Amino acid sequence: MALALLEAIRLQDAPGEVLDDEDPAKTLPRRLGLNDVVEAQIRRYRDEARRHKRITEGQILDLVRLVVRRPDAEEVFFRAGEMLGSATRGPSWVWRLLPLGIRLALARRRVRRALRGLFRRRLGGFGRGPFRLEARGHFLLELDPGGDACHLVSGLAQGYLIGLLGKGARVRHSPCQALGGEHCAWVLESSEDPTGG
Repeated sequence: MALALLEAIRLQDAPGEVLDDEDPAKTLPRRLGLNDVVEAQIRRYRDEARRHKRITEGQILDLVRLVVRRPDAEEVFFRAGEMLGSATRGPSWVWRLLPLGIRLALARRRVRRALRGLFRRRLGGFGRGPFRLEARGHFLLELDPGGDACHLVSGLAQGYLIGLLGKGARVRHSPCQALGGEHCAWVLESSEDPTGG
């Protein structure tokens, strides 16, 4: 998760266009994602991930606090989640040969497993409908009472659903307990090709 967050910050801060002779780290020095320290930390986290080492909960907390202070925190969390959800995807055309119900069941199972592996605890459960994850009083709200961190789950779920349903799969996070809802919900909102045909 830490690696995905840092890579999302770097992607978010990267300029849309770079001239051939331009060094963005020098011309845009105030962008955190282009900082040499962030690049070194990304290399360190990649190395630790290869060796299956986990970082401490305190380090994750510090990183979440850093992201929460950004005006684009929601996008950073979403992008990090999407990276995590798409990292283990197989060839999407293979999955689309399966019936829709099986693909949705696979998506629910994979998202449940991924969240448990990522956070070492359960985050809510699936409700009625093709894909509806619900949680109340979950730990992401403790990390970020404003609710931006909830979009990590949106991105992760969408990453898995795109692999199983196609590029049009979209996950909506609504309601959100941080914004006055009774609970948080992540719902499959749309898919260009829900039948895979």
